[in-house]
Amino acid sequence: MINRRHFIALTGATALQACSTGGGVSAPTATPTMRAVPNPAFDAWVANFKTRALSKGITASTLQTGMRGVGFLPEVIERDRNQTEFKRSFEDYLAIVASEEKIRAGRVAFARERSRLNAIEAKYGVPANVVAAIWGVESNFGTRRGNVPVVSATATLAFEGRRGAFFEKQLIAALKILQSGDTTPNRLVGSWAGAMGHTQFIPTSYQLFAVDFTGDGRRDIWSEDPSDALASTAAYLAKSGWQRSQPWGREVTSGGLQPDPGGPRFEVGQNFRAIKRYNNSDNYALGVGHLADRLAGGGPLKTPFGPDKYGLKIDDRKRLQTRLTAKGFDTGGADGVLGPKSKAAIAAYQRSVGLEATGNPSPALLQRLG
Repeated sequence: MINRRHFIALTGATALQACSTGGGVSAPTATPTMRAVPNPAFDAWVANFKTRALSKGITASTLQTGMRGVGFLPEVIERDRNQTEFKRSFEDYLAIVASEEKIRAGRVAFARERSRLNAIEAKYGVPANVVAAIWGVESNFGTRRGNVPVVSATATLAFEGRRGAFFEKQLIAALKILQSGDTTPNRLVGSWAGAMGHTQFIPTSYQLFAVDFTGDGRRDIWSEDPSDALASTAAYLAKSGWQRSQPWGREVTSGGLQPDPGGPRFEVGQNFRAIKRYNNSDNYALGVGHLADRLAGGGPLKTPFGPDKYGLKIDDRKRLQTRLTAKGFDTGGADGVLGPKSKAAIAAYQRSVGLEATGNPSPALLQRLG
C-alpha cells in the first residue's frame, strides 16, 4: 500500500530498536511517556486544523473529545530528524529480527496463540507462522506496541511540516477511528510516528484493512487479546495478493536474490511480494519469511555470511561487544550488530588507550581487547 510504503522510511529505526529486545512475551514493555510542551504556533495550527477536519467529515463532538489534551511533542520531532541513515546489512537485520533468543520466545508465543492463528489462516489463507512472524518483527510478539498518543504524535508531525500532508492525513484517519467507536482516546496509542497495535498499522492502513475478528463490534488492534490485530494483518496480506498454499520463498544455492555479497541466496515469488506490500523492503520480507520458517520449526540458514567490511564475522563482533562491556564500555548487548552504541563504546575505548577514536572495529582491536 502506498501510504505504508511511505511510512516505513520514517519508522524503520524505531521498529528495529523494538525488535532487538528478547525475553518474555506476556505483557507490553513500558517506555517513558513523551511530555507535551507549550507551543503557541502549534496551538494556532490545531485551531486551523479543526476547521479543515470538520470539512472532511470529522464531527464537532469527535474533535472535542479526540483533540482534548493534544500537545506538541518535541521528542517526536527529534526522532523524526535523527533517524539512522545507514542501511543495515541483511545479516545485521536477521540478527535483530530473528535472533535465537527471539526465536525461542517467538515459539512460545506461537504455540500459545496457535489455535487463534489457525482460525485466522482458515479464513484468510495466510499461514499462521507468517502472521506470527510479522507480529514478532513489528512488536516483538506484542511486548512493544508503543504508548505515545497517536493524535498528539501525528498532529506534531503534521504541524512540523516536513511531511505535513502525509501526517495530516494520518491525523484525520486517527480521528475517524475514534469517531467509529473502535477505541477511546486514552487507548489510541502507538509508536512515536503513529503506528499502532500488535502489528503496527498506521491509521490509514487501519481504515482500509482492519477487521473485527472477535465479533464484538470493534476492530481492536490495541487489546491484550491480539486476535483483531493478527486477523487484520492476514486480511492485509490476502488483499495484497497472497496466494494460498504457496511458500513465501526458500534458500537456494545459486541464482535468486542475494541481499549481502557472498551471503545466502533466495528464490522468491508472489507471496514475498505480498509481504513487501506490508513493508517495501527486501530485508523486511526475507526477515519475516525466515522468522516464519523458524517459528514453524525450521533451522538456520545453510549458507554462512562472510566477513563484514572490517574483516569480522558475526561471532567476532559478538566477542568484541562482550569484551568491551567487560572493560566498562557498554555496547548495549552482544548481538553482533554494531550500531551507534557499540560504535560509541569502541571510540571511548580507543580514546582510553591512546588510539584514534574512529569508532570502527577491526581484527587488531579485537585481539587487543584480549
